[in-house]
Amino acid sequence: MNSPKYRKLLEPGFIGPVRTRSRLIKTGANPGFYPYDRGLVQQPIIDYYEMLAAGGVGLVTVGSGEIDYPIGTVPNHGYRLDGEEYIPSLQRLADAIHKHDCPAFIQELHLGPMHPTPLSGLQGIAATALTREELPRSDFFLPRAMSIDDIHRVTERFVFATVNAQKAGFDGIELNAGCNHLINSFLSRAWNKRHDEYGCDSLENRARFLLEIMQGIKEACGSGFPVIVILNSMEYGLRDGITLEESKAFAKIVEQAGADALHPRVEFYTNPSDATKRDSTHFPDMVAYPTPPEGLPKIIDVSRHGRAAWVPSAAEIKKVVSIPVVAVGRLDPALGEKILRKGQADFISINRRLMADHELPKKLAEGREEDIAPCTACMTCYHNVERGEAPRCRINPALGREKEYEITPAATKKKVMVVGGGPAALEAARVSALRGHDVSLYTSMGRLGGSTLVATVVKGSEKEDLPALARYYKTQLRKLNVKLNVRHAVTPELVRQIKPDVLLLAAGAGHYIPDIPGIDGRKVMTSEKLHHMLKSLLLLVGPGVLRWGSRFVLPFMLGKRVVIIGGRLHGCQTAEFLVKRGRRVTIVDSCTEDQIGDGLVETLVKPWLLLWLQENGVQIVTEVEYEAVTKEGLVVTTKEGKKRTLRADKVLTALPMLADAGLLERFEDAASEVYVLGDAREPGYIVDAVEDGARVGRAI
Repeated sequence: MNSPKYRKLLEPGFIGPVRTRSRLIKTGANPGFYPYDRGLVQQPIIDYYEMLAAGGVGLVTVGSGEIDYPIGTVPNHGYRLDGEEYIPSLQRLADAIHKHDCPAFIQELHLGPMHPTPLSGLQGIAATALTREELPRSDFFLPRAMSIDDIHRVTERFVFATVNAQKAGFDGIELNAGCNHLINSFLSRAWNKRHDEYGCDSLENRARFLLEIMQGIKEACGSGFPVIVILNSMEYGLRDGITLEESKAFAKIVEQAGADALHPRVEFYTNPSDATKRDSTHFPDMVAYPTPPEGLPKIIDVSRHGRAAWVPSAAEIKKVVSIPVVAVGRLDPALGEKILRKGQADFISINRRLMADHELPKKLAEGREEDIAPCTACMTCYHNVERGEAPRCRINPALGREKEYEITPAATKKKVMVVGGGPAALEAARVSALRGHDVSLYTSMGRLGGSTLVATVVKGSEKEDLPALARYYKTQLRKLNVKLNVRHAVTPELVRQIKPDVLLLAAGAGHYIPDIPGIDGRKVMTSEKLHHMLKSLLLLVGPGVLRWGSRFVLPFMLGKRVVIIGGRLHGCQTAEFLVKRGRRVTIVDSCTEDQIGDGLVETLVKPWLLLWLQENGVQIVTEVEYEAVTKEGLVVTTKEGKKRTLRADKVLTALPMLADAGLLERFEDAASEVYVLGDAREPGYIVDAVEDGARVGRAI
């Protein structure tokens, strides 16, 4: 029975003649699952999309079908639509989705100027051949201009691919004319410098390539075969980029050409004046990271730190068309319902939240919102897709391995004692309880979350919603009758008294403190001291209160100038925290320059943060030897062999963590089965800890 709270979100809708089960649809984003085998759909892909359909989503959009191999795609990174030999495997995919009474669309795109030339040896194509200075992004390779014959050939490829999709049983397609892909290179004057019938001199000419593709599809597949069109509603920050008024005009043109729905989103550009640093994103949560740019128009709404930032522009497009409009961009169910009720859009499209929990729609319908595993917007999933690696999700270790990670009842019920309150401990406790074990959890902290609580103090919850992680686990463990013991230190003697069958040690990692003269002086705040202080305070108040209060306390604790020893993830995030609180920061590390920021998500997050630190005056010194901490600051020897004093009011350490080498030895006789997991076993990141917890929970 559908929850009245999400009445609009869960009601059926129509895209053309196709009825959707709800207004909540899966985007056409590619989930990964590399490598692909000769362009055929592999079983893990079928399993994943079938799982989404079974989870109750209203419409599944499979992404992204290759229509012009290899020049139109990243070689061996997708399944192909450009040959009839691919139809049988595509049909198995469509059938798997239909098995659950869910319609199936497939996205079609041509990378065009985004084609990675080194992987194929082929030069990408675009409306116009641009110079390096003209390219909208610094990571693109120089494309060549399409001839009229090229345009006609690619048009035919789109039509042929759509016919194959229809033969395979798909109910419709999504045509990607947005981002920096080929079709958009004609729509955008930033790309299109032509002066022929496909040129930049009129909106109609700029849209002609797209319209001819749509006309060919409708003629070949019938007017009743639905086509959703993705458009850039704006190209913000790009010289000669698409404006909102232009996209509204394109929307009307595309509707008249037979589009059945529109899927508008902003393409957001950074550093437009520097050809070596230009970048773009359609992830709205990245717009406000690390801080929102000054002078953003109200049409890009960063009031929720990026969530729903693209909705105002979609709402403007909805005003000028009569076909359905799809809203997208870091949307959650509550926002989606509000958007639908206000009439700003007709459908809500999500991706990352479904990767975190494919049963999100089903749980909403059943009134079990508290059981939805939260997406924290860490970008790990996107990072892996971009690098061609197996997909990973911080909260869902089973992503792409659903059958392998299936939770089955334990053969023998055991008494399980979990030590620790961080992600590894929480996931191990959850999985163990789901398998039928009698589980109790002990943490010395006053609340669940472990080091994520400290991370929330430093990072906040604007970009990454770490508090949602702790709330989810707290709810799940209570519903599973896991006995929670907070503010409870664990010793081997206590374990012997409790007499568990299985002991899981996940109490976190230790801190590496370099052996430097003066490191134990008052000038230094080691990470160990800082963590101990924050954990003590977290017994009294939450991380949000501590983060707010830090603005007033830091000037007295740290002074104005701070030197951070450590330039990897912890050091860079600490620097961001301090700069936002008015401190003058220097990062110093013995590592090389290209190792600075290691551990940060490589795609978007790391380069954007490092650039922000640089722009905000953070000095980064690499390849040094630490000599001493003195009353003036930190003395180092540079890679050139010169002594240098980095002046500081306070020196902080933020170096990689260390596993607790003696932990197993101290507890190995306390229970018959003892496991060390998470950072206690091998320091890593939240995604590693959750995977380790799931692994151990399935093993006992």
